[in-house]
Amino acid sequence: MRWTIKPKPDLSTVKRLSNKLGVDSTTSFLLAQREIETYEEAKRFFRPELKDLHDPFLMKDMDKAVSRIEQAIIAEENILIYGDYDVDGTTSVALLSSYLRSYYSNIATYIPDRYGEGYGISYKGIDFAEDNNFSLIIALDCGIKAIDKVAYASKKGIDFIICDHHRPGDEIPKAKAVLDPKRNDCDYPFKELCGCGVGFKLIQALASKKGETVNDLVLYLDLVATAIGADIVPIIGENRILAYHGLQVINENPRPGFKAIIEQVKKEILTITDVVFIIAPRINAAGRMKHGNHAVTLLCETDPDLAAQYANEIDTYNTDRRDTDKRITIEALDQIGEHKEQEGFTTVVYDENWHKGVIGIVASRLIETYYRPTLVFTKSSDVLAASARSVKGFDVYNALEQCSEFIEQFGGHKYAAGLTLKPENYKKFKAKFEQVVSKTIDPKLLIPEIKIDAQINLSDITPKFYRILSQFAPFGPNNMTPVFMTEDMQDIGYGKQVGEDKSHLRFTASQNGKGKIVGIGFGMGDQIELIKNKKSFKAAYTIDENEWNGNKNLQLKIKDLKA
Repeated sequence: MRWTIKPKPDLSTVKRLSNKLGVDSTTSFLLAQREIETYEEAKRFFRPELKDLHDPFLMKDMDKAVSRIEQAIIAEENILIYGDYDVDGTTSVALLSSYLRSYYSNIATYIPDRYGEGYGISYKGIDFAEDNNFSLIIALDCGIKAIDKVAYASKKGIDFIICDHHRPGDEIPKAKAVLDPKRNDCDYPFKELCGCGVGFKLIQALASKKGETVNDLVLYLDLVATAIGADIVPIIGENRILAYHGLQVINENPRPGFKAIIEQVKKEILTITDVVFIIAPRINAAGRMKHGNHAVTLLCETDPDLAAQYANEIDTYNTDRRDTDKRITIEALDQIGEHKEQEGFTTVVYDENWHKGVIGIVASRLIETYYRPTLVFTKSSDVLAASARSVKGFDVYNALEQCSEFIEQFGGHKYAAGLTLKPENYKKFKAKFEQVVSKTIDPKLLIPEIKIDAQINLSDITPKFYRILSQFAPFGPNNMTPVFMTEDMQDIGYGKQVGEDKSHLRFTASQNGKGKIVGIGFGMGDQIELIKNKKSFKAAYTIDENEWNGNKNLQLKIKDLKA
């Protein structure tokens, strides 16, 4: 691991914050790192308020979108809510459809089949709308590049409203309204909304026309918080406000679908990390293993008994997904070993029999072993489909753009993308991708990095310090869980390898003979030699609370150790 210390903030700001807030210098140091410089900014950070959300009509085309929906309702048109099959797409569809159904009945939902239609708006979906007399399609979390599809729908007399958050191409689809804060001509103040976040801005705008306020929409924020966590968007600005209040809904008054999932895992309080690793995989599993419709049905269900039944079905899909991605990961690792592809700057693997629904997860797993921009391909009808994942600091979307001569279709983000290509172009694409990455990546990005927020002493870790630290949540991109470093640590004699296969490391540390705190390093059992015989070592870690037999104690979650 490559350890880097984050730049120190202005020390006069740190001192001023300490005095104004009455907190220790480490806390004010962490706040200043997050560009929080005044009492008011700190207040908004620790107590995010819904009143600080932006006016939705600041988003380009919002007035057109609201007007077209109102016109459809007056004319009693059929409206089709269309979204992608992942967490962001299915939560978006559940959000908008359940809101509109609260006062208008001619609403239906459509999730494309991952295997028969693929990502985004499909011709099949538009034909479905025509066959069933839908004159308006509202697309969520997709559509910003669907130039031809929107034109195809227009010829059939079907209007589109697009709510997306992906980067637009050179041309914007000729829809009735295109809501996307990443449009170059959109002056909306916050650019990092997820698809469900854009959907929420739309219902916020619709609600304001009915005399409702954002406080009337709080019950929908559990969906938004889940999408924010799953889509790995920065948890700052509006996303922080929406995630903060959405987590409160999940923990205090979750919709029946979420409640059923929470009861399965028997967890009392869910953090954003729990949402990412407990709720999101189950919602995703429906689209991966069966069909995204199952997720929308669960999220919209109001009957607790039916919700429990749907949650059990989805839990089965999730178990199947786990087994499948585990098997394919082993096969992919074997393939890399045979071809020694890890010696290049990229990892690109292919097997026509791999399950398309899990190749994105497999790509992430491969990065854990071979830290390289990674693509995992499988066969999909008459093309090859891939999921791309990147390493921190490298824009895989830009790299794919430079290989577009060999690609049929692609879309996504800096760190995650999807693409299709013709089988005959696979080898040419693979060579080009390796060439592009090798020429553009900084070699140091191929070594995993730990960014350390601050160097502290073990004596600084107190229950009060942890209580304040907990209020920095929800954590996520641009507001990650603080990572600390402490030097001159020694194990006081209890260090050992733990777990069934002895793969984890557990020790009790002191610093220069002072303090005493447990450290746990998952998957770090092989580093026991570093701490044996009271050797001095330094650790990079986060702080959390361990509960055992009703007792709660602070502990260090070790990220890396060095002599």
